[in-house]
Amino acid sequence: VDIWAQMVTFTETSGLLSAIVLATTVLKLRAPGMTLNRIPLFAWAMLVTSFMVMIAMPAVMFASTALILDRLVGTHFYNPSEGGDALLWQHLFWFFGHPEVYFIFIPGLGFMSSIIATFARRPVFGYGAMTLSLIATAFMAFGLWVHHMFATNLPEVGKSFFTAMSLMIAIPTAVQIFCWLATLWTGRLNLKTPLLFVLAFFVILVLGGLTGIMVAMVPLDLQLHDTYFVVAHLHYVLIGGAVFPLLGALYYWFPKITGRLMHERIGQLSAVLVFLGFNATFFPMHQLGLNGMPRRIFTYTEETGWGPLNLAATLGAFVLGIGVLLTVFNALVSMRRGKLASGSPWGGDGLEWTTSSPPPRYNFIHLPTVRDRYAAWTSRPDQPVVTGVRADRPELLVTRVMDAEPDHITELPGPAISPLLVALSTGVMFIGGIFTVWAFPLGAVLIGVSLLAWFWPKWPHREEMLAEKPSEAA
Repeated sequence: VDIWAQMVTFTETSGLLSAIVLATTVLKLRAPGMTLNRIPLFAWAMLVTSFMVMIAMPAVMFASTALILDRLVGTHFYNPSEGGDALLWQHLFWFFGHPEVYFIFIPGLGFMSSIIATFARRPVFGYGAMTLSLIATAFMAFGLWVHHMFATNLPEVGKSFFTAMSLMIAIPTAVQIFCWLATLWTGRLNLKTPLLFVLAFFVILVLGGLTGIMVAMVPLDLQLHDTYFVVAHLHYVLIGGAVFPLLGALYYWFPKITGRLMHERIGQLSAVLVFLGFNATFFPMHQLGLNGMPRRIFTYTEETGWGPLNLAATLGAFVLGIGVLLTVFNALVSMRRGKLASGSPWGGDGLEWTTSSPPPRYNFIHLPTVRDRYAAWTSRPDQPVVTGVRADRPELLVTRVMDAEPDHITELPGPAISPLLVALSTGVMFIGGIFTVWAFPLGAVLIGVSLLAWFWPKWPHREEMLAEKPSEAA
């Protein structure tokens, strides 16, 4: 348990730092002309997710730190006999835990927007509504955590507030679904494998959303709490909202990553098997939950009558597994033998489709500029490009947050041992802290020294400067 508690803190620290890196990249490293109202919806989804991570991660980090302090130091955060509160753990964990569902879900929404625009062959309907829906989902996700605690002895008035919030959060997701449906309805559909996974997403997520509205009601939730109905709802929302878009995204960006297309017939068969297998596995669990089958049991008696539906779920799991294995097989074989892909095999709308597949290390020979939300579709041969960024060094153009106007050029650091030393020092502090409190000051010193080496001012390309301007360099 001590190792588990420390590793929660350790891994959430890495997630927090990754979110900072992603948010900084989206806000400061955009192509010139890509103002805030021209950012691709996928980039908006990742930006919103990053800010959610930055807000939610500290809660679970504090929760796990308080737990390890209770166990190793003798504090009483969760000890009711000494003034603590066991429910504090649930509050801290679920304040992170419900937004965490959207950490998984919102990037899938970004995948959906990219795939739908490409295979409907038209811009996504309602860009402003889509963006505001992503932001609204992020805000509202932090007002839902108590709906995981309806079976506790919290005040009924408080439960009513969280019931209302749990119902309201369906609105921004519904707005996005209707925008996607309008895009597909008015588009010219290209029914390739990525779009098949998108269509499966609609069916499964809507079913999961409907059961989510059901369990948001306190009286019904008390009946269904810790039953297989909740298991079914969770998988319909998360697998429908994240895994199906992720599989579609794998087929969509595979040629850009590897330079080869995945086999279309195998992909379509995989999509059908995953869809059928998923529904055969998890749809019976709704009825099992209504029949009273609790979670976290490994067996049951024949008299319960749960056997036939569990057998159907087991058979469905095998079908689901075969469908996923087909995608794995398809990917492994296509990496070597797949059909060679052009720079834009699908006719995508993003800047990534304007370079070769796979892209070179420097991405673009000349940094592009953006004049519309759908850069690849609206670019012209005479469109200006960015000059002055050297190709023989890892230089980046940094732009302003709002209007993406060029600000300055920065150079990425080269290979160095310092980041690895910082990571190892952090590991020494967290892992060693399980066994001795002296690991914390030791780890802090090691981290400080490693960071000092990492950020110590350096004189880049000194030899080159001396060769070009010896008097000034001196």
